[in-house]
Amino acid sequence: MRLLVGLGNPGSRYAGNRHNIGFMAIEAIARRHGFPPWRKRFHGQATEGPLAGERVMLLMPETYMNESGRAVQEAAQFYKVPLADIVVLHDELDLPPGKVRLKTGGGAAGHNGLRSIGAHLGNDFRRVRIGIGHPGIKEMVQHYVLQDFAKAERDWVATLCDTIADNAGLLAKGQDSTFQNKVHLAMQAKGFLGPDKEPAGGGGAGKPERA
Repeated sequence: MRLLVGLGNPGSRYAGNRHNIGFMAIEAIARRHGFPPWRKRFHGQATEGPLAGERVMLLMPETYMNESGRAVQEAAQFYKVPLADIVVLHDELDLPPGKVRLKTGGGAAGHNGLRSIGAHLGNDFRRVRIGIGHPGIKEMVQHYVLQDFAKAERDWVATLCDTIADNAGLLAKGQDSTFQNKVHLAMQAKGFLGPDKEPAGGGGAGKPERA
C-alpha cells in the first residue's frame, strides 16, 4: 500500500484557503483516476484504489492542520506503510506560486501539519511542496495562508492540481524526480511558469512560520 496524504483544514470555511492546496491536489488525483467515493476513516476522509499498478490510499485528515499526524499515523499503522511509501502534499511558503519541489525528510519549516506528522512518525516521509508564495512579512503569514486564493490565482491553482493528478502515478511508483520535472514542464508549457523557471508574474521568499 502507498499512502498519499493531502494536508488542509476541514470544512467549507477553509476549503478555498491557500493552506488547503494539499486537499485540492489530492481531490484532483481522486477525480482523475476514478477512485471510489470518499468515506470517513482514520480521523479523516479516505479512498483506496489502483494507481499506476500500485495499491494506493488517498487521505485527507480532518483533525485540523496541527493534528494531521494522528490521522496519518493511524492509516500507516493499519496498513503497515513504511515512511518511504508515504507522500504528503502540502502548501509551501518558500516556493513561488505554481512551483513544485519534492524532497524526502527534513524539518517542518514552520508548517504545523508537517510538524505533527514528524512527531507521530518521524521525518523521513516524502513531501510534495506546492508553492503558494510568501506575503513578504513574517507577521502576515498566518493571515495569508488562511485566506482564499485570489480570483487571479485560481487558473494556475486549478491547472497545477490537474497536472499533479495527471502525473500522480509517478508518485505511486516512487519516481519523484520524473514527477517533479513533468509537472514543471507542463506548467511552463501552459504559460504559468516563465522561461527563467520562476512563475510568470509570481514571487515569494522569506522564512515561514505557519498556521
